[in-house]
Amino acid sequence: MPKNVKVNFRDIVTMEFPIDTSFKEISEQFQGYFQYPILVAKVDNDIFDLQEKITKKCNIDFLDRSSLAGNHIYRKGLQFMLVLAIKRLFGPQAEVLIEHSVSKGVYCELVDIKITKSVLKNIETEMNKIVSEDLIFTKISASRIDSIKYFKKKKWLDKVKVLKYISNTYINLYRIDNVYDYYYSEMVPSTKYLDSFSLNYIDENGFVMCYPDIFNPECVLSYTHHKKLFDKFLEYTTWGRKINISNAADLNEIVSLGNYSDLIRLSETYYDSQISKIADKIYENSKNIKVVLIAGPSSSGKTTTSKKLEVYLRSKGLIPHQISIDDYFVNRENTPRDEDGELDFESVDAIDINLFNKHLLSILDGEKVLLPQYNFILGKREYKNKWLQLKENDIIIIEGLHALNDILTMSIGPNNKFKIYISPLTQLNIDNHNYIRTTDTRKLRRIIRDNKYRGHSASQTLEMWSKIKRGEEKYIFPYQDNVDAIINSALVYEIGVLKTYAEPLLFSVSEDDPMYPEALRLINFLRNFLPIPSDDVPNDSILREFIGGSVFND
Repeated sequence: MPKNVKVNFRDIVTMEFPIDTSFKEISEQFQGYFQYPILVAKVDNDIFDLQEKITKKCNIDFLDRSSLAGNHIYRKGLQFMLVLAIKRLFGPQAEVLIEHSVSKGVYCELVDIKITKSVLKNIETEMNKIVSEDLIFTKISASRIDSIKYFKKKKWLDKVKVLKYISNTYINLYRIDNVYDYYYSEMVPSTKYLDSFSLNYIDENGFVMCYPDIFNPECVLSYTHHKKLFDKFLEYTTWGRKINISNAADLNEIVSLGNYSDLIRLSETYYDSQISKIADKIYENSKNIKVVLIAGPSSSGKTTTSKKLEVYLRSKGLIPHQISIDDYFVNRENTPRDEDGELDFESVDAIDINLFNKHLLSILDGEKVLLPQYNFILGKREYKNKWLQLKENDIIIIEGLHALNDILTMSIGPNNKFKIYISPLTQLNIDNHNYIRTTDTRKLRRIIRDNKYRGHSASQTLEMWSKIKRGEEKYIFPYQDNVDAIINSALVYEIGVLKTYAEPLLFSVSEDDPMYPEALRLINFLRNFLPIPSDDVPNDSILREFIGGSVFND
């Protein structure tokens, strides 16, 4: 008689299963609790592929594509399925570059293959065929050295290079059909689970693969091409290729040779050049432009960017004055509440828009205006002799969550405003098939800053991230197309520096913490990078806003 083990599902149901029963078999008993197909198991707060088997008594839950971890795994499965489809159609040496996140998908290019709408249709048809074949994703624990030999034989040099710098003796590979690939996270059970996706033609160079996200898990939304943001991504990707840094291994090679100081200076110069060009544009039209508005998602580096822009504008003879949107919060008793009944400080209704516009209009008319200062302890505005009156060469800089929303500056004509969107648009990838999400870069920045300046643990930051993301989806991303300039605040070297600060904080998340699976995913992600000391990071770098030591800190 096989031994049975008890499984406790969400403290709702306890059942017994024979030892060595697969999590996939167990999941079938609980599918009714989920709206979408179960993708992975969460066993004693750790993530496991469904093919793995139960060996002991445990608490168990499951994840579908509506969850953060489940959606991440769904995307990884699609990426691998795309790789297989392209190799089937164009031969085993055909290669796809999965470049960077964009809108509700990921931008991809084919190596030495011109993309047409017909070619893209064939790829999509082949992927749907693979879905119908229901091919199993097989997990293989392999020697790192043997894996390097295998990929070297296949001439997948991007895999060879990235595995060179990983310290693990054994790594996880996945196989579908006859193709092996390296992924640092779990996979869906089989290709039949990957039935929702679309391929969208951009031009002869690339396409965007879209998939359901956690805000719309039920289907793939129609692709919207954000040209300005897309072109900024492409510009940075092209620059990365010019300096021969596209993947983690390229960065790791420089670090291993001790040559990262030059790379830091190169990257900082690229970032500064973006601000310099914007300052030139503002100066050239300074007779009309009187208000500069800067917004972007969390941890984009808005504070440092606005301070640097101020310096550049001063060098041209303009005198900038910063106005904080936060000083125009309504009194706390008038703050709107979110769907959970909590005070919603991210809502545009948390701002006294009428007063803000009244003051802006008066300032631009040359009047002397007493500006408010918000007392966050008392939850109300105060007035403490903070006056502002513009002179001929003066200009206002406004940085904040709602800066790009025209309702905030409805009294100001479009010719008098210059709008800037900022975000770290990461061009660096792990390898050709594992891209780095912009969200992960921002998440690491935020974890470090929250711990240093607010005393928050990594777990606290990770827990609030879903709410942060909802606010961005609602109040920032809809306005990114209607801007005059985009600043990419990503630094090509920064993951190596962030690793030295974020890794210990992530390791502090305990195994019974609800945020443990996400912390572990980020730890596994960071293992692909060698650490970079922060000694050579300039004190005016945007990175100093998060790790400390910024010359711009008050």
